[in-house]
Amino acid sequence: MPLLEQYPSQTKLFGRERPIHEIFGGGRVADLVLWRNKQLSGGVLAIATLIWILFEVMEYNFITLMCHIAIAVLLFIFIWANAAALLEKPPPQLPDIILSEQAFKKVSLVFQEELNLFLSFLHEIAIGKNLKLFLLTIAGLWIVSVMGNYFNPLSFLYFGYLCIQTLPVMYEQYENDVDSLAYQVVHDAKKLFMRFNENVLNKIPRGPVKEKKFN
Repeated sequence: MPLLEQYPSQTKLFGRERPIHEIFGGGRVADLVLWRNKQLSGGVLAIATLIWILFEVMEYNFITLMCHIAIAVLLFIFIWANAAALLEKPPPQLPDIILSEQAFKKVSLVFQEELNLFLSFLHEIAIGKNLKLFLLTIAGLWIVSVMGNYFNPLSFLYFGYLCIQTLPVMYEQYENDVDSLAYQVVHDAKKLFMRFNENVLNKIPRGPVKEKKFN
């Protein structure tokens, strides 16, 4: 029997009810992650891969790279400006790069809002209102700590971004198959636990339960 006919397709992964695009905010970030604009998503992934190759594979130093880029840009502008004067052509018109105070305020406000949301999320987990989410968070942090022993920060960030850039769009493309497979795994795990509980745990001898006396 095919997997999609054996298990109901309406059983969504993690019990979600909203579409994937809406879960990621429904804006430009969601479009980037789900490859709505293939040129933009591919360009960002290519830049991230290039940065990872430069600093991890080629072991480039960040300060050295910035200095080399600045040297190349200055040489290019210098040659262009002098060649234009010799050829009697107008010099290059470079825009003035001025970072306004308002731009810094907007960035700081966005960072403050996101940080407050993250802290409130951790607070809700810590006070124990959702035990399942608490245990999943602890397990996730432990897995991240273990992985941190084998990856340096840049490789770990690149691996995380690579997962974000590929797994959601693959899940969206094969959503029914993944949901059915996840349902099958959870169903089989529950059956296995029930057998273990029936054949092992229930056969462990237990002493009599003493009734508590209340004065």
